[in-house]
Amino acid sequence: MTKRTLDAPDTGFSSLGLDPRLLDALTALGYEEPTPIQRTAIPPLRAGRDVLAVAATGTGKTAAFALPLLHNIDPTLPPRMRLAALVLVPTRELAMQVAEAIHRYGKPFGAAVLSIYGGAPMEQQIRSLKRGVDVVIATPGRALDHIRRKTLHLDHVKTVVLDEADEMLDMGFAEDLEAILSALPAERQTALFSATIPARITKIANSHLKNPEVVRIERAAIAPGETAKVRQVAYMVPRAHKMAALARILDVEAPESAIVFCRTRTEVDQLTETLAGRGYRAEALHGGLSQEQRDRVMKRFRAKGSDLLIATDVAARGLDVKHVTHVVNYDVPWESESYVHRIGRTGRAGREGVAITLAEPREHRLLRNIEATTKQKIEIGVVPTVADLRTRQLEQLRDQVAELLNAGELDRYRPMVEQLAEEYDVMDIAAAAIRLAARKVESEGEPDEIPNLITRGGDRDAHTPKPARQGRREFAGKVGGKVAKIYVGAGRKLKIRPGDIVGAIAGEAGLGLGEIGAVTIGDRHSIVEVPEDKADFIIAKLSASTIKGKKVRVRRDQA
Repeated sequence: MTKRTLDAPDTGFSSLGLDPRLLDALTALGYEEPTPIQRTAIPPLRAGRDVLAVAATGTGKTAAFALPLLHNIDPTLPPRMRLAALVLVPTRELAMQVAEAIHRYGKPFGAAVLSIYGGAPMEQQIRSLKRGVDVVIATPGRALDHIRRKTLHLDHVKTVVLDEADEMLDMGFAEDLEAILSALPAERQTALFSATIPARITKIANSHLKNPEVVRIERAAIAPGETAKVRQVAYMVPRAHKMAALARILDVEAPESAIVFCRTRTEVDQLTETLAGRGYRAEALHGGLSQEQRDRVMKRFRAKGSDLLIATDVAARGLDVKHVTHVVNYDVPWESESYVHRIGRTGRAGREGVAITLAEPREHRLLRNIEATTKQKIEIGVVPTVADLRTRQLEQLRDQVAELLNAGELDRYRPMVEQLAEEYDVMDIAAAAIRLAARKVESEGEPDEIPNLITRGGDRDAHTPKPARQGRREFAGKVGGKVAKIYVGAGRKLKIRPGDIVGAIAGEAGLGLGEIGAVTIGDRHSIVEVPEDKADFIIAKLSASTIKGKKVRVRRDQA
């Protein structure tokens, strides 16, 4: 094996030998600069070499193998001759994710991409294969099933990729992988990507890779305590709700000044436009702007002329603004070092900063990687409910009133108050005035609740509950003092989520999220931990209200 190490960083994708159509697609998607694994693995893969790549999940390896393999496709070939690349992955979630990425990159080629995995209709997959596809992304079990049925024809495959190979072996796919690799043409290119290189991976590499080029991306050590002044919290949010979740979190957190990091310039532009439409003074910063434009944006941000800076990593290099109170990762960074570098831009001058990360369920492994590297836990938060939002809006209104009281200059309004005080109680007058001020917010309509997908212990799929003692702990808050357990007569069968119960308790009983403990969701009931001295009050409040519009039985847990 020859070994390739990473030297000076490249200037961009244009020097990696990629087809101009791919470069156009990457530009349209807003990609600015290759990650280390992409810079190092793409050239040998593009040259037709076998590659053994050691890189952690989330380092950008999908593009590292996807971009080179697209060079080999030919959509004009007959259906049985079209399949040029087979990508094997451990899970259905990863199969869908990789297929989506290759589809985006391969649009200029007219690439037909198909993901095949267990649990999906076999007949539909067979019909798609008969029509002809260029790239198949498959889990080993389903791939082997199709091979045995003679519905997946491998005679013309030029490239095979084993993605997360160590994970596939851990899941017991060793024999399936051997059978699939043996069924492929002897003259082919093979790429193996793995986070670790145990003996079993070495055995596969020695058997099925020909003089591979070894690509190893090491993680830099991070000094202990480097992120100590930053409160770190992650929210598990479905992709479709990320924009709404970010806006809700910003509404509740009310940052003095924040930087929101995105992976691509396209995402930056879309997010900036959306947040500006919600009344935030948001500015975009990415590589598509001229230096003069960047300078103007930064000047306004430093002068507090904007609240939010929406930026890519590349554009924000060297950025140092001491008044930043919050850093938001709109996507989980691919590299732990990038995460630490991002969140280091808050918590300056001895103040505590806040680092917020929006993670999709499939990205929980990236969070674990970050925790392992930084040796710090990332709190898993619950996206604020509508009740939390309304409470926060009233708190902000209270603060505004207090500010006016401290400033004085209220003489012109005193005669009106004195006149009303002749007929009404002064406290009622003040409450009516605040209600009137709050009507503007209330008139905007009731926003939708945002789903919380809270995974614990590295669950592979947040939507698939794992059996536990009649349920699964899906929210793990902490309760100080003596704890009581409350039984709620609704669970997964009624589509109850932890956020629904937490939101109901917070809204109806006025508890903060920090006062609510573990929530365990069963099929037909749920158990929630609350402070013992507030348990009866909470039961009374929940019994008199509804959860997700449903009247449910609430009592102390008798287990």
